[in-house]
Amino acid sequence: MAPGVRLVAGGAEVAVFSKDGERVSVCLFDARGETELSRHFLNRHEDGWHSGFVAGLGVGSRYGLRVSGTWDPAQGLMFDESKLLIDPYATAFDRSFEYHDQLSIFGIDTARWVPKCIVQEELPIAPRPLYRKPQFIYELQVKSFTKLHPDVPEAKRGTVAALADPAVIKHLKSLDVDTLELMPIHAWIDERHLTRLGLHNAWGYNSVSLLAPDLRLAPGGLPEIRDAIAVLHQHDFRVVLDIVFNHSGESDELGPTVCYRGLDNRSYYAMTNGVLHNDAGCGNVLALDNPMVVELVLASMRHWVLKAGVDGFRFDLATIMGRTASGFSKTTPLLEAIQNDPLLSKVILIAEPWDVGPGGYQLGNFPADWHEWNDKYRDDVRRFWRGDSFSANGLATRLTGSSDVFAGRMPSASINFLAAHDGFTLRDLVYFRERNNFANGEDNRDGNSSEVTWPGGNVEALLACLFLSRGTPMLTAGDEFGRSQGGNNNGYAQDNDTTWLNWASRDKTLETFVRSLVDLRLHLSPYFTDEFLSPDETFWFDVDGTALNWNEPFQRFVGLAISQKNKRLVIAINGKSVSQILRLPTKQTTNWQRIFSSASGEDCPPQSVSVFVEG
Repeated sequence: MAPGVRLVAGGAEVAVFSKDGERVSVCLFDARGETELSRHFLNRHEDGWHSGFVAGLGVGSRYGLRVSGTWDPAQGLMFDESKLLIDPYATAFDRSFEYHDQLSIFGIDTARWVPKCIVQEELPIAPRPLYRKPQFIYELQVKSFTKLHPDVPEAKRGTVAALADPAVIKHLKSLDVDTLELMPIHAWIDERHLTRLGLHNAWGYNSVSLLAPDLRLAPGGLPEIRDAIAVLHQHDFRVVLDIVFNHSGESDELGPTVCYRGLDNRSYYAMTNGVLHNDAGCGNVLALDNPMVVELVLASMRHWVLKAGVDGFRFDLATIMGRTASGFSKTTPLLEAIQNDPLLSKVILIAEPWDVGPGGYQLGNFPADWHEWNDKYRDDVRRFWRGDSFSANGLATRLTGSSDVFAGRMPSASINFLAAHDGFTLRDLVYFRERNNFANGEDNRDGNSSEVTWPGGNVEALLACLFLSRGTPMLTAGDEFGRSQGGNNNGYAQDNDTTWLNWASRDKTLETFVRSLVDLRLHLSPYFTDEFLSPDETFWFDVDGTALNWNEPFQRFVGLAISQKNKRLVIAINGKSVSQILRLPTKQTTNWQRIFSSASGEDCPPQSVSVFVEG
């Protein structure tokens, strides 16, 4: 049985899953999207599906769902026929979602507040370029990226369409970015506490639909996204969509009822004895062990690949996708289904390999051909520059591809990053010691309270490490020109100037420096092959050219000499705040030429990274 709406002569066949629901009706609305015209009751089947023919339901029609059944929250049953619900397979809505308290109150009709699903004409399959591993990922939030861009036409600013604007393409090409990672663009709703604070979700990680785009980001709907991606493909970019399969915007049992909770709470959400699981820290998680939910997730992925043309996905809190009653497994029904799918197994797959539940940290444990966000890279590089004890050991491991995590795979599996959308910006982590999240309305309690920072440091040294490390580098939009959030390390609630990139005041000197690093990495590509270095290819040395003493707790210099395929390279990292006289290892060669330094000065400048090649 095909779920959702399938157009046929004179109307449409509709199928909705609700195992515990007693009766499902399809509600049609007039052009104003407010007045309900009629209800069409579907036939209930023993397998939990409800289906039937709905006359007059065609392209452009607005509709919603209602489900009747038992109201017994203690048992996880939360049916309320007064709640208008969206179709989880809908691909378009007539407006974006707004939180209202009435969405959470039993017995109050919510048709006036819930967006109506719109039946869409089937789009042909979107052409896509051949699969390619990411070489340099650029993470961006669609609205904040172009909302203040002076060279983008005002009508397009803050939308997906702006990503295809010549001014944006020019900037991306100047950085030699090859893969864009778009933060969520599917329809979401604000968390209820933000509404009371007069704030709005700026990131989109509170989705209520897995197939429909959010009209705030894509007012032109799926065609707008499809057209923008087509232009990006023409310029040889790949596009990865950050998607939330772990929880929904319906939140805990006090949250709004707009979809899954009203359709069948116990089927769509993971729970024990009527209590929702909270491994995402958002009040609920989807029941990803339920075959019906698994199929919904797969349908979402296929939809974005086939109809929008995306090249892959980054999975938010991906550990939840592999949770079982006994712990994490990379062979859960969902992960196995993705691996075995002839389409989805051949796109870019990136895991955020943790959640907040028991045993939730699973870095390195996802399928071999996946990539994973490597927070150990972020923290170990930061710790070295901050001067933590024995941090040289961690830096060395991260610099060479994190073989302690990805042994048996390839360094490219590691997505190396120093800052991302959550946490301090790259500029802020060298300026602020403590978070400054008071604007979020939670008395500065939200966000990471123990984030590794380096006050008084410099972003040039951090960036040099990023682009001189094996693995796949990722940069968050704006960090190349010194974006700041004023010390807010949890900007999810700041849909304003705090997170909108200030293009007018960008640090163009830093931007040029980043471009030089990208060029340097490309120039040195023979040294950054996608394989781990063997011991006979490396020599770790101290500032005087002798072998590095790994037992020195506060080792502030790390030198790496690489001999590979008759090519020799030295990376010299000086963590001290003073310059040092550097002696390069003579057993490799006596003819070294410095081709890069992150700071000016002779020999080994303070807090710097230098690169030497033979010749």
